[in-house]
Amino acid sequence: MKKVLYSLAVLLVLSPLCCKAGDKKSYIIGFYNLENLFDTYHDDGKNDYEYLPDGANEWTEAKYAKKLKNMARVIRAMKDENKVWHAILGVSEIENRHVLEDLIAEPAIADANFQIVHYDGPDRRGVDVALLYRPEVFQVLESKSIPFDFNSQKIEFSLTKEEQDYFRTRDILMVRGMLGGEMFAFFVAHLPSRIGGKGNDLRSRGGEIMYEESVRLEQEFPGIKIVAMGDMNDNPTDESMAVYMHGKEKIEDVGPDDFFSPFVSMLKDGYGSLAYRGEWNIYDILVCNCNLAKAPKGTLQIKPIVKKKYYGRVFQQPFMTQQDGPYAGTPFRTFSGGAFIGGYSDHYPTYILVSNK
Repeated sequence: MKKVLYSLAVLLVLSPLCCKAGDKKSYIIGFYNLENLFDTYHDDGKNDYEYLPDGANEWTEAKYAKKLKNMARVIRAMKDENKVWHAILGVSEIENRHVLEDLIAEPAIADANFQIVHYDGPDRRGVDVALLYRPEVFQVLESKSIPFDFNSQKIEFSLTKEEQDYFRTRDILMVRGMLGGEMFAFFVAHLPSRIGGKGNDLRSRGGEIMYEESVRLEQEFPGIKIVAMGDMNDNPTDESMAVYMHGKEKIEDVGPDDFFSPFVSMLKDGYGSLAYRGEWNIYDILVCNCNLAKAPKGTLQIKPIVKKKYYGRVFQQPFMTQQDGPYAGTPFRTFSGGAFIGGYSDHYPTYILVSNK
Protein backbone atom coordinates (compact mmCIF):
# COMPACT_ATOMS: atom_id res chain seq x y z
CA MET A 1 0.00 0.00 0.00
CA LYS A 2 1.31 3.39 -0.90
CA LYS A 3 2.24 5.50 2.06
CA VAL A 4 -0.20 8.15 3.18
CA LEU A 5 0.93 8.84 6.72
CA TYR A 6 3.77 11.03 7.75
CA SER A 7 5.81 9.16 10.32
CA LEU A 8 5.86 10.28 13.92
CA ALA A 9 9.41 11.46 13.41
CA VAL A 10 8.27 13.70 10.58
CA LEU A 11 5.48 15.16 12.66
CA LEU A 12 7.89 15.99 15.43
CA VAL A 13 9.79 18.36 13.18
CA LEU A 14 6.71 20.48 12.59
CA SER A 15 7.15 23.71 14.51
CA PRO A 16 4.38 26.13 15.48
CA LEU A 17 3.32 27.87 12.31
CA CYS A 18 2.21 31.23 13.61
CA CYS A 19 5.17 32.72 15.40
CA LYS A 20 5.17 36.49 15.22
CA ALA A 21 8.23 38.43 16.24
CA GLY A 22 7.86 41.99 15.15
CA ASP A 23 6.73 41.82 11.56
CA LYS A 24 7.38 38.08 11.20
CA LYS A 25 4.22 36.30 10.12
CA SER A 26 3.14 32.82 9.06
CA TYR A 27 -0.23 31.63 7.82
CA ILE A 28 -1.88 28.30 7.02
CA ILE A 29 -3.91 28.16 3.80
CA GLY A 30 -5.83 24.97 3.19
CA PHE A 31 -8.63 23.09 1.49
CA TYR A 32 -11.09 20.44 2.66
CA ASN A 33 -13.77 18.52 0.76
CA LEU A 34 -16.46 18.10 3.41
CA GLU A 35 -18.19 15.23 1.56
CA ASN A 36 -21.82 16.18 1.21
CA LEU A 37 -22.41 18.54 4.11
CA PHE A 38 -26.19 18.88 3.73
CA ASP A 39 -28.74 20.07 6.27
CA THR A 40 -32.04 18.24 6.77
CA TYR A 41 -34.26 20.70 4.91
CA HIS A 42 -35.14 20.96 1.24
CA ASP A 43 -33.72 23.93 -0.67
CA ASP A 44 -35.80 25.01 -3.63
CA GLY A 45 -34.04 24.21 -6.88
CA LYS A 46 -31.56 21.79 -5.30
CA ASN A 47 -31.51 18.04 -5.71
CA ASP A 48 -31.09 17.39 -2.01
CA TYR A 49 -33.88 14.82 -1.61
CA GLU A 50 -31.59 11.97 -0.54
CA TYR A 51 -30.38 14.20 2.31
CA LEU A 52 -33.79 14.61 3.93
CA PRO A 53 -35.16 12.64 6.90
CA ASP A 54 -37.40 10.64 4.56
CA GLY A 55 -34.80 10.44 1.77
CA ALA A 56 -32.59 7.57 0.70
CA ASN A 57 -29.94 8.44 3.30
CA GLU A 58 -32.48 8.98 6.09
CA TRP A 59 -30.61 12.17 6.87
CA THR A 60 -31.80 13.02 10.37
CA GLU A 61 -30.87 15.86 12.69
CA ALA A 62 -28.76 13.40 14.70
CA LYS A 63 -26.73 12.39 11.63
CA TYR A 64 -26.34 16.03 10.59
CA ALA A 65 -25.13 16.96 14.09
CA LYS A 66 -22.62 14.09 13.99
CA LYS A 67 -21.36 15.26 10.61
CA LEU A 68 -20.86 18.82 11.85
CA LYS A 69 -19.03 17.62 14.94
CA ASN A 70 -16.76 15.42 12.82
CA MET A 71 -15.85 18.22 10.40
CA ALA A 72 -15.11 20.55 13.29
CA ARG A 73 -12.94 17.90 14.96
CA VAL A 74 -10.70 17.69 11.89
CA ILE A 75 -10.34 21.46 11.62
CA ARG A 76 -9.52 21.63 15.33
CA ALA A 77 -6.98 18.82 15.01
CA MET A 78 -5.14 20.79 12.33
CA LYS A 79 -5.08 23.80 14.64
CA ASP A 80 -3.73 21.70 17.51
CA GLU A 81 -0.91 20.39 15.33
CA ASN A 82 0.00 23.76 13.81
CA LYS A 83 -0.60 25.80 17.00
CA VAL A 84 -2.70 28.20 14.94
CA TRP A 85 -6.03 28.24 13.12
CA HIS A 86 -6.11 28.34 9.36
CA ALA A 87 -6.06 31.88 8.02
CA ILE A 88 -7.86 30.61 4.92
CA LEU A 89 -9.78 27.35 4.46
CA GLY A 90 -11.50 26.60 1.18
CA VAL A 91 -14.27 23.99 1.34
CA SER A 92 -16.38 22.06 -1.15
CA GLU A 93 -19.46 19.82 -1.20
CA ILE A 94 -21.50 22.12 1.02
CA GLU A 95 -25.21 22.63 0.40
CA ASN A 96 -25.61 26.26 1.42
CA ARG A 97 -24.47 29.03 3.73
CA HIS A 98 -26.59 27.66 6.56
CA VAL A 99 -24.49 24.50 6.95
CA LEU A 100 -21.34 26.63 7.17
CA GLU A 101 -22.91 28.85 9.82
CA ASP A 102 -23.69 25.72 11.80
CA LEU A 103 -20.15 24.42 11.25
CA ILE A 104 -18.27 27.51 12.40
CA ALA A 105 -20.51 27.66 15.50
CA GLU A 106 -19.39 24.18 16.59
CA PRO A 107 -17.76 24.45 20.05
CA ALA A 108 -14.53 22.82 18.85
CA ILE A 109 -13.81 25.63 16.38
CA ALA A 110 -15.97 28.57 17.49
CA ASP A 111 -12.89 30.33 18.91
CA ALA A 112 -11.44 30.61 15.40
CA ASN A 113 -14.05 33.27 14.56
CA PHE A 114 -14.24 32.03 10.96
CA GLN A 115 -16.23 34.16 8.54
CA ILE A 116 -17.80 32.94 5.29
CA VAL A 117 -17.70 33.84 1.61
CA HIS A 118 -20.29 31.82 -0.29
CA TYR A 119 -22.51 32.11 -3.35
CA ASP A 120 -25.36 29.80 -4.33
CA GLY A 121 -24.28 28.05 -7.51
CA PRO A 122 -26.00 26.22 -10.37
CA ASP A 123 -24.75 22.69 -9.70
CA ARG A 124 -27.57 20.23 -10.38
CA ARG A 125 -26.66 18.10 -7.34
CA GLY A 126 -26.90 21.20 -5.20
CA VAL A 127 -23.36 21.52 -3.81
CA ASP A 128 -21.20 24.63 -3.73
CA VAL A 129 -17.71 25.77 -2.77
CA ALA A 130 -16.96 28.43 -0.16
CA LEU A 131 -14.15 30.16 1.70
CA LEU A 132 -13.72 30.34 5.47
CA TYR A 133 -11.37 33.05 6.72
CA ARG A 134 -10.29 34.73 9.91
CA PRO A 135 -10.99 38.48 9.69
CA GLU A 136 -8.21 39.17 12.19
CA VAL A 137 -5.65 38.25 9.54
CA PHE A 138 -7.47 38.48 6.17
CA GLN A 139 -9.55 41.45 5.04
CA VAL A 140 -11.86 40.80 2.09
CA LEU A 141 -11.85 43.46 -0.62
CA GLU A 142 -13.73 41.69 -3.39
CA SER A 143 -15.38 38.37 -4.17
CA LYS A 144 -17.24 36.86 -7.07
CA SER A 145 -18.65 33.60 -8.33
CA ILE A 146 -17.21 32.67 -11.73
CA PRO A 147 -19.49 30.45 -13.86
CA PHE A 148 -18.18 27.58 -15.92
CA ASP A 149 -18.30 28.27 -19.67
CA PHE A 150 -17.16 26.70 -22.93
CA ASN A 151 -15.40 29.80 -24.30
CA SER A 152 -12.07 28.17 -25.01
CA GLN A 153 -9.85 28.66 -28.03
CA LYS A 154 -7.70 25.62 -27.22
CA ILE A 155 -10.00 22.86 -25.95
CA GLU A 156 -12.15 20.70 -28.18
CA PHE A 157 -15.20 19.65 -26.16
CA SER A 158 -16.88 16.27 -26.38
CA LEU A 159 -20.32 17.65 -25.48
CA THR A 160 -22.67 18.76 -28.23
CA LYS A 161 -23.96 22.34 -28.23
CA GLU A 162 -27.25 21.09 -26.78
CA GLU A 163 -25.41 19.17 -24.06
CA GLN A 164 -23.31 22.22 -23.28
CA ASP A 165 -26.43 24.36 -22.87
CA TYR A 166 -27.82 21.83 -20.37
CA PHE A 167 -24.56 21.30 -18.49
CA ARG A 168 -24.33 22.75 -14.98
CA THR A 169 -21.48 22.47 -12.52
CA ARG A 170 -20.04 24.33 -9.55
CA ASP A 171 -19.00 27.94 -10.03
CA ILE A 172 -15.43 28.87 -9.15
CA LEU A 173 -15.15 31.24 -6.19
CA MET A 174 -12.66 34.11 -6.25
CA VAL A 175 -11.89 36.14 -3.12
CA ARG A 176 -9.40 39.01 -3.15
CA GLY A 177 -8.13 40.73 -0.04
CA MET A 178 -5.22 41.61 2.23
CA LEU A 179 -3.30 38.95 4.14
CA GLY A 180 -0.54 40.18 6.41
CA GLY A 181 -0.59 43.55 4.66
CA GLU A 182 -0.13 41.99 1.20
CA MET A 183 -2.68 41.54 -1.56
CA PHE A 184 -3.82 37.99 -2.20
CA ALA A 185 -6.46 36.31 -4.31
CA PHE A 186 -7.85 32.86 -3.58
CA PHE A 187 -9.71 30.63 -6.03
CA VAL A 188 -11.80 27.74 -4.71
CA ALA A 189 -12.96 25.12 -7.20
CA HIS A 190 -14.66 21.76 -7.41
CA LEU A 191 -14.06 20.74 -10.99
CA PRO A 192 -16.35 18.38 -12.93
CA SER A 193 -16.57 14.75 -11.94
CA ARG A 194 -14.74 11.75 -13.37
CA ILE A 195 -17.91 9.61 -13.36
CA GLY A 196 -17.88 7.30 -16.35
CA GLY A 197 -14.22 8.07 -17.00
CA LYS A 198 -15.20 11.32 -18.70
CA GLY A 199 -14.74 15.03 -18.23
CA ASN A 200 -11.04 15.51 -19.02
CA ASP A 201 -11.93 18.38 -21.33
CA LEU A 202 -14.27 19.91 -18.74
CA ARG A 203 -11.66 19.84 -16.01
CA SER A 204 -9.12 21.30 -18.40
CA ARG A 205 -11.53 24.14 -19.04
CA GLY A 206 -11.90 24.65 -15.29
CA GLY A 207 -8.14 24.97 -14.96
CA GLU A 208 -8.05 27.31 -17.94
CA ILE A 209 -10.75 29.55 -16.42
CA MET A 210 -8.81 29.91 -13.16
CA TYR A 211 -5.61 30.61 -15.06
CA GLU A 212 -7.25 33.24 -17.28
CA GLU A 213 -8.76 34.95 -14.25
CA SER A 214 -5.36 34.85 -12.53
CA VAL A 215 -3.71 36.55 -15.49
CA ARG A 216 -6.39 39.23 -15.40
CA LEU A 217 -5.76 39.86 -11.70
CA GLU A 218 -1.99 40.00 -12.19
CA GLN A 219 -2.45 42.60 -14.90
CA GLU A 220 -4.83 44.69 -12.80
CA PHE A 221 -2.89 44.30 -9.53
CA PRO A 222 0.81 43.82 -10.29
CA GLY A 223 2.52 41.75 -7.63
CA ILE A 224 -0.68 40.13 -6.35
CA LYS A 225 -0.15 36.71 -4.78
CA ILE A 226 -2.56 33.99 -5.87
CA VAL A 227 -3.50 30.58 -4.51
CA ALA A 228 -5.87 28.32 -6.45
CA MET A 229 -7.26 25.39 -4.48
CA GLY A 230 -9.93 22.77 -4.69
CA ASP A 231 -11.08 19.28 -5.40
CA MET A 232 -9.87 19.27 -8.98
CA ASN A 233 -11.00 15.67 -9.63
CA ASP A 234 -7.56 15.41 -11.22
CA ASN A 235 -4.07 14.79 -9.96
CA PRO A 236 -1.58 17.68 -10.13
CA THR A 237 0.13 15.85 -12.98
CA ASP A 238 -3.02 15.75 -15.13
CA GLU A 239 -3.64 18.10 -18.03
CA SER A 240 -5.99 20.46 -16.23
CA MET A 241 -3.33 21.33 -13.66
CA ALA A 242 -0.04 20.72 -15.49
CA VAL A 243 -0.99 22.27 -18.83
CA TYR A 244 -3.95 24.62 -18.41
CA MET A 245 -3.03 25.78 -14.89
CA HIS A 246 0.67 25.90 -15.90
CA GLY A 247 1.65 23.92 -12.79
CA LYS A 248 5.36 23.23 -12.25
CA GLU A 249 6.79 20.68 -9.82
CA LYS A 250 9.86 22.66 -8.79
CA ILE A 251 10.02 26.27 -7.71
CA GLU A 252 13.16 26.87 -9.78
CA ASP A 253 11.19 25.95 -12.92
CA VAL A 254 8.39 28.44 -12.20
CA GLY A 255 8.42 31.34 -14.63
CA PRO A 256 6.42 34.59 -14.45
CA ASP A 257 3.48 32.94 -16.23
CA ASP A 258 3.51 29.70 -14.22
CA PHE A 259 2.16 28.28 -10.97
CA PHE A 260 4.08 26.23 -8.43
CA SER A 261 2.36 22.88 -7.82
CA PRO A 262 3.67 21.52 -4.47
CA PHE A 263 1.69 18.28 -4.46
CA VAL A 264 3.32 16.87 -7.60
CA SER A 265 6.36 15.65 -5.69
CA MET A 266 4.18 14.25 -2.92
CA LEU A 267 2.04 12.31 -5.38
CA LYS A 268 5.17 10.86 -6.97
CA ASP A 269 6.37 9.80 -3.52
CA GLY A 270 3.17 7.90 -2.81
CA TYR A 271 1.10 10.30 -0.73
CA GLY A 272 -2.61 10.71 -1.33
CA SER A 273 -5.66 12.66 -0.20
CA LEU A 274 -8.17 10.05 -1.38
CA ALA A 275 -8.17 6.45 -2.55
CA TYR A 276 -10.15 4.99 -5.43
CA ARG A 277 -10.08 1.31 -6.35
CA GLY A 278 -6.87 0.81 -4.44
CA GLU A 279 -5.05 3.73 -5.99
CA TRP A 280 -4.03 6.86 -4.10
CA ASN A 281 -4.58 10.27 -5.68
CA ILE A 282 -4.18 13.88 -4.67
CA TYR A 283 -7.22 15.67 -6.08
CA ASP A 284 -7.21 18.18 -3.23
CA ILE A 285 -4.71 20.58 -4.67
CA LEU A 286 -3.28 24.00 -3.90
CA VAL A 287 -1.08 25.85 -6.38
CA CYS A 288 0.45 29.31 -6.12
CA ASN A 289 1.58 31.86 -8.68
CA CYS A 290 5.14 33.00 -9.26
CA ASN A 291 4.63 36.11 -7.12
CA LEU A 292 4.10 33.85 -4.10
CA ALA A 293 6.47 31.02 -5.05
CA LYS A 294 9.38 33.38 -5.70
CA ALA A 295 8.43 36.26 -3.44
CA PRO A 296 11.10 38.79 -2.40
CA LYS A 297 12.81 38.13 0.91
CA GLY A 298 10.88 39.55 3.83
CA THR A 299 7.49 39.13 2.13
CA LEU A 300 5.06 36.23 2.31
CA GLN A 301 6.30 33.21 0.37
CA ILE A 302 5.33 29.54 0.28
CA LYS A 303 7.58 27.58 2.62
CA PRO A 304 8.44 23.91 3.06
CA ILE A 305 6.51 22.32 5.91
CA VAL A 306 8.30 19.05 6.65
CA LYS A 307 12.07 18.50 6.68
CA LYS A 308 12.48 21.33 4.17
CA LYS A 309 11.31 18.90 1.50
CA TYR A 310 7.56 19.09 0.97
CA TYR A 311 5.74 22.37 0.45
CA GLY A 312 2.34 20.72 0.88
CA ARG A 313 0.73 18.73 3.67
CA VAL A 314 -1.87 15.96 3.44
CA PHE A 315 -3.38 15.99 6.91
CA GLN A 316 -4.29 12.58 8.30
CA GLN A 317 -4.93 11.24 11.77
CA PRO A 318 -5.99 7.73 12.83
CA PHE A 319 -9.47 8.88 13.80
CA MET A 320 -10.00 10.10 10.20
CA THR A 321 -8.99 6.74 8.75
CA GLN A 322 -10.93 3.49 8.32
CA GLN A 323 -9.33 1.04 10.73
CA ASP A 324 -10.76 -2.28 9.50
CA GLY A 325 -12.63 -3.98 6.70
CA PRO A 326 -11.92 -3.87 2.95
CA TYR A 327 -11.29 -0.11 3.02
CA ALA A 328 -8.89 -0.12 5.98
CA GLY A 329 -6.25 2.57 5.68
CA THR A 330 -8.38 4.89 3.52
CA PRO A 331 -10.33 7.99 4.58
CA PHE A 332 -13.14 7.18 7.04
CA ARG A 333 -16.14 8.46 5.15
CA THR A 334 -19.71 9.32 6.12
CA PHE A 335 -21.43 6.55 4.14
CA SER A 336 -20.20 3.19 2.89
CA GLY A 337 -22.24 0.91 0.67
CA GLY A 338 -25.24 3.17 1.21
CA ALA A 339 -25.07 2.82 5.00
CA PHE A 340 -24.28 5.61 7.44
CA ILE A 341 -21.03 4.71 9.24
CA GLY A 342 -20.48 8.02 11.01
CA GLY A 343 -17.13 8.89 9.50
CA TYR A 344 -15.61 12.17 8.38
CA SER A 345 -14.92 12.59 4.68
CA ASP A 346 -13.74 10.52 1.75
CA HIS A 347 -10.97 13.12 1.33
CA TYR A 348 -8.16 14.19 3.61
CA PRO A 349 -7.62 17.97 3.88
CA THR A 350 -4.51 19.57 2.43
CA TYR A 351 -2.70 22.81 3.17
CA ILE A 352 0.33 24.99 2.59
CA LEU A 353 2.30 27.45 4.72
CA VAL A 354 3.14 31.00 3.69
CA SER A 355 5.57 33.04 5.76
CA ASN A 356 7.86 36.07 5.56
CA LYS A 357 10.43 34.43 7.86
